[in-house]
This record gives sequence, C-alpha cells and structure tokens, in this order.
Amino acid sequence: MARYTGPKLKLSRRVGVPIVDTPRHTSKRALTYPGMHGFRGRRLRDYGVRLNEKQKLKFHYGVLEKQFRRYLELAGSMPGNTGDMLLQQMEMRLDNVVRRAGLSRTIWQARQLVAHGNVFLNGRKTDRASAQVRVGDTITFKAKGQKIAKDAMESLAGYETPGWMDLNPSEFKIKVVAKPTTDQIPFDVNTNLIIEFYR
Repeated sequence: MARYTGPKLKLSRRVGVPIVDTPRHTSKRALTYPGMHGFRGRRLRDYGVRLNEKQKLKFHYGVLEKQFRRYLELAGSMPGNTGDMLLQQMEMRLDNVVRRAGLSRTIWQARQLVAHGNVFLNGRKTDRASAQVRVGDTITFKAKGQKIAKDAMESLAGYETPGWMDLNPSEFKIKVVAKPTTDQIPFDVNTNLIIEFYR
C-alpha cells in the first residue's frame, strides 16, 4: 500500500493542529500556516473547512485518499452512525492499536514496526499496517520489536492506555477487549463535515 514519505511536520502546519503528540508538532511554531507569510488571517470557505477536517483525519492515521474513501464506504454500509463507524474502523487498524497502546511514539513508527515483521497478530506474523484488529485479538512482538517498544514506553512515561485494550507491559502483549467509542479517541475531529465533503 502506498504511503506518504514527505515532511511530517508540514502536515501539522497545513491543517493547524498537531497530528501526533510530539514536541515538534505541538510547539507554537508548528501550528502556524506554512509559507513565508503564513495564513495572514484568510478565512476558509465552506469547502475549505470540510477539506481541512478530512485532511486532519487522514494525516492522523497515516492513510492516503484512495484507502480513506474505502473506509468511508465501509462505514456507510455498517449499521449505526457513519462518522462513528469511520472512526472505529480507523482506530482498529493494527498500526494504530500499537500506537494507542503506547508502544510507539508516532503512527509512522508503529507502521514501520508492523511492516518490518516485528508484530504478531494472534500468534501469526503480520506485516500489513492496515490489518483490522477485532475484539479478543492478541498482539505480541518479536525480540527486536520489544526493544523498540520499550524505548517508546520510556519516552512516553505516564501515558495511559485507553480502556478498550489491555496492555501487559512486562510481556509487551496487547489484548483488545472492546471496540473503541468516540469519547475514547484522543483526537478532535468533526466527522459530519467529512461526510458532507464527499456528498
């Protein structure tokens, strides 16, 4: 699957919010509009507001447009609120579960952990970052992956894992115990605007 390989900090500056919780992205300068003169107080029109909201969500989960559209179509075919189902599908990606567990600093590090074959899903090596995790699934790590995860945990001291997963830090083992709800997602986004953008 294709991935974005350009400058990551520019993504946060483009949408005006930190897409990852690292000092480089959360600093005051990072949230200024890119370019020599920045945003200069221009107001977004309705289209721009909806586009910006969609881009925020895409950048946060590290997916490109074609894949994002598939998630949206899948969410629309599921029972329940389309926006909630979209967020749930994105949260249950394997790379995101690793990130939410606090075993990687960013979504890009989590994706690399998975792509390099350091992650086992239910005991089977899985190198697909987009693999969907289900309730009851267990995620473990190879020895090399455990070392990387340990470094990430030390750098994220005090991080609390969300209630929809159970983490055993001594064994680097994650068990998904429930589906995430919208109030358990630590990223503010208006899914109604995203759905309106595609209509």
